Amino acid sequence: MEIVSTIVHQLTKNLSIEEIKAAGFDTYFVDHTVGLWPQAASGMPFSSTFFQSKGDAITDLHEDMAAEQKARTTYDNILRLIKDPDIIDPIRFLREREIVHYQRFGESLRIVQDHLDSRNFYAFNPEFDK
Repeated sequence: MEIVSTIVHQLTKNLSIEEIKAAGFDTYFVDHTVGLWPQAASGMPFSSTFFQSKGDAITDLHEDMAAEQKARTTYDNILRLIKDPDIIDPIRFLREREIVHYQRFGESLRIVQDHLDSRNFYAFNPEFDK
């Protein structure tokens, strides 16, 4: 979040009103000036509902893995749109981190599955149903 916020700040800190209007940034500017307000590209504000937790290690690890893949796809899409190397390099770094996180969550999932007492660990919540 800090890297992306820094990139956005660097790109917007010296915009003129004319540049803001030309970029279609004026409605955002009305609400936030050029301050950072976490939201999706669609304009949907960030919400804690984006974080999912069910209290089931298998469910939660699958959710974590899905989140990493979604973030990687977002970075892939940014890289398709951007040509500025000062933006591309940190976005590539963040994309690589998503891949590593996905791999670590996958390893964690395998460890959890290997240590469960049940052969059918999808049939119950291993954190609750003992």
